[in-house]
Amino acid sequence: MYKPEPDDFEFISDRDITVDTNFASQGYWKSVAVHFLKNRFAVTGLVLVAVIIIFAVFAPLVSSYGYQEIISVTDSIGKEITAKSLSPQIGGGDSQNLFSDRTFLFGTDDMGRDLWTRTWQGARVSLIIAFVAIFIDMLIGMSYGLISGFFGGTVDNILQRFIEIIGSIPTLVIISILAIFMEKGIGLVIASLLITEWIGMSKIARAECLKLKEREYVLASRTLGAGSFHIIFKQILPNTMGPIITQVMFSIPVAIFTEAFLSFVGVGIVLPQCSIGSLIEAGFNNVTILPYQILPPICVLAILMLGFNLIGDGIREALSPKLEDM
Repeated sequence: MYKPEPDDFEFISDRDITVDTNFASQGYWKSVAVHFLKNRFAVTGLVLVAVIIIFAVFAPLVSSYGYQEIISVTDSIGKEITAKSLSPQIGGGDSQNLFSDRTFLFGTDDMGRDLWTRTWQGARVSLIIAFVAIFIDMLIGMSYGLISGFFGGTVDNILQRFIEIIGSIPTLVIISILAIFMEKGIGLVIASLLITEWIGMSKIARAECLKLKEREYVLASRTLGAGSFHIIFKQILPNTMGPIITQVMFSIPVAIFTEAFLSFVGVGIVLPQCSIGSLIEAGFNNVTILPYQILPPICVLAILMLGFNLIGDGIREALSPKLEDM
């Protein structure tokens, strides 16, 4: 009978083991991140939004002028001259211009305020609206849809009839009613989003909940005595995050455009505050004689809308990649 020798075996930890990374197992979210980063359009959208966020956060802080500041100088005879409607300029211009040593990258508006600072301050407001839209979607819309879909029956019928009533009322009618009882400003914009913005998210969440609530792991949780809300938010919610995140990314441009539209028609942000919509409205009034005033806010709005839509498309494709992309 053969007797093993001590050299016949060795501990596996003493050997150099290499892993084939091409076929190594990946977690779900790591796979999503890899597919997202491979999408050039999605990464481009992410970069565009990141650049806008950086400028919106830091540009007003480092600017020489406040967004409400009316820029003026005193001439040789003691008369105060306001920098009204100056075209974009970088210091050292015409000596006849009292503001020739000043830099206005986007020019000034018809009140003598720096459009560079006001544009990025307005971008801040639009981004605040975007994050408010995310909060509304995730807190109200998602919870409403999951509860409606999970309990079903009478609860589902009542909640869905309520949504149909709200959805049947035109948004402009809701805004007009709110404008009667509320002051114009960011509060009115948030209130209008609070009433209508979450409806699309609730329908997505309800559909996902109806699909998942009969799965085996939900039945197992019920058998073990788990409560309804534990099952909804601990078992079902994590498995619906893909469609929910995609819906959130597509709702952000809608919220930004809603704020811009409300400010444009005069029921959103009011002076001396500024937003992308109010800047577009002010530039539109002078578009025939001072066309440069409308270009910066329109470009920022277009970049934000494009960036968030590209990110949304990238997330949607990353969450459900096609066979040829795997």
